[in-house]
Amino acid sequence: MNDADVQQIEVDVAIVGSGGAGLMCALHAHTANPELSIAVVSKGAVGRSGCTRMVQGGYNAVLNEDDSLDAHFSDTLEGGKYLNDQELARTLVHDAPRVIHELETRVGCFFDRNPDGTIKQKAFAGQTFDRTVHRGDLTGIEIMSRLRDQMFRIGVRELEDTRALEILRGRDGSCAGLICLDVQTGEFVLVRAPVVVVATGGAATMFKIAAPAREKTGDGVAMLMRAGLPVRDMEMMQFHPTGLLAGESRMTGAVLEEGLRGAGAHLYNADGERYMKRYDPERMERSTRDVVSRSSYLEIMAGRGTPEGGVLIDISHLGRAEVERRFPGMVERTRLIGSDLATRAVNVSPTAHFHMGGAIIDRDCVTEIEGLLVAGEDAGGVHGANRLGGNGVAESTVYGARAGDTAAQLVAERGAPPEPDDDQVRQAIETALAPIDRANGPDPFSITRRLKEAMWVGCGVVRSPDGLAETASTLDELSDELEAVSVPDVHAFNPAWHEALDLRNQLLVARAVVSGATLRTETRGAHARSDHPTARDEEWLKYLVLRLNGEAFDLTEVPVEFSHAAPAKQVVES
Repeated sequence: MNDADVQQIEVDVAIVGSGGAGLMCALHAHTANPELSIAVVSKGAVGRSGCTRMVQGGYNAVLNEDDSLDAHFSDTLEGGKYLNDQELARTLVHDAPRVIHELETRVGCFFDRNPDGTIKQKAFAGQTFDRTVHRGDLTGIEIMSRLRDQMFRIGVRELEDTRALEILRGRDGSCAGLICLDVQTGEFVLVRAPVVVVATGGAATMFKIAAPAREKTGDGVAMLMRAGLPVRDMEMMQFHPTGLLAGESRMTGAVLEEGLRGAGAHLYNADGERYMKRYDPERMERSTRDVVSRSSYLEIMAGRGTPEGGVLIDISHLGRAEVERRFPGMVERTRLIGSDLATRAVNVSPTAHFHMGGAIIDRDCVTEIEGLLVAGEDAGGVHGANRLGGNGVAESTVYGARAGDTAAQLVAERGAPPEPDDDQVRQAIETALAPIDRANGPDPFSITRRLKEAMWVGCGVVRSPDGLAETASTLDELSDELEAVSVPDVHAFNPAWHEALDLRNQLLVARAVVSGATLRTETRGAHARSDHPTARDEEWLKYLVLRLNGEAFDLTEVPVEFSHAAPAKQVVES
């Protein structure tokens, strides 16, 4: 393939991802400098794919005079088991009220109101105050629809159905842009930009039961690792406790959100017992996601699960009309699979949901590569070992906004993009084309199925040394098989080709998850070890940093800096 086969465009800011983080970034960059040329690169439809749109529950922000920023910050650290980067967590908490105001007054979102006209906030698990802003149980659709409207207003360049393949670097090592692939045409696109913002979302779809959108395959974190960035907390994959069970349907894994448990839903095992009294008798169903997921898993493994392999969530005691009024989206979703949340208990299971791990950033989304920013789920540190429900969409919009502000400043400082490394561009294209160029190789879809099964069984809700070792071995085998994968020799809209490209990213991120999970010999937040069932603060109040070195990872243990607060047994030095 020669240069004539590659479309080239040049912009000031290239944003990879069109969820809450990506579109807030575009909006803020434009506001800071309306003359900027901004491109949004989206694997799916801009503003109508990804996971922010799927958010049901809401957005945590301190708006009530009886609440406090300190309380929200404390809840976030307690939920994250003090593994959080406290500067990032504090920034999230302090910026969230301002961003909620911006979403209402500038973006045009409508959130539920109290009779006195103030924003209504509901209870979410793991929080000491009802601070979750929402629009019924369709909060994500409200936010993304209004952000999508703003994209029409500001006129960003949209590269829809275009997947980013690699981050390009100039000869000086700084960011030079992206090499991308148009899904519909099969044409490669070189996007030159002095500033690139990566905001693609996580990688939970590597598990058999998973909640995210199909396109969320770890592309951002994989590209960041290949670009040379260090990542942290990769072992911390959150399993939401209440994912639907619907057989072979794509609905399996879809989340029934936190607000159900906040509103008083009960969890039962197959014996009709409210089993959370065994694991967290004080908070019961309103315990944090990591605790509830692990409790449900243990019930199922102990033989007290339903015939479908799950547990039961029941909120029908509130009355049919009340459930239909408060949770219309979830009621409709359960009826689609032949159940009915409004009138009876529904089968649920833990479902892979959110990755707390990601690239190391500062509070302005800056990484160690000049011109390369990261926002949202692709970044690590904000949530520590476990994310509170309602802090996810807050992180996306808070840090998307900050990334946009930073991007505008960087463009002014950097000027024109550096020349990308021609060899890197050529290598990226050759690597992407390899499955098409090969013949008689294995099918990528079968490798994906085995990846999902291996990660679910060996690196899922509760992990063991033997399970992790077996999973690591399986991932090595699958990686070898991927090198031989062949797909039909068709460039335009070739699902098998894109499955192979997804697999390359998923396998790299999966290997990082298993590496971190193997090293961390304790249970903390979303990471649970059967051989070490409790937290070991004396040894493990530190986070794991991984950096890709060839085909292996260099791992470093870094003590957590208690810059604002410490767990009870720790002392903050003055």
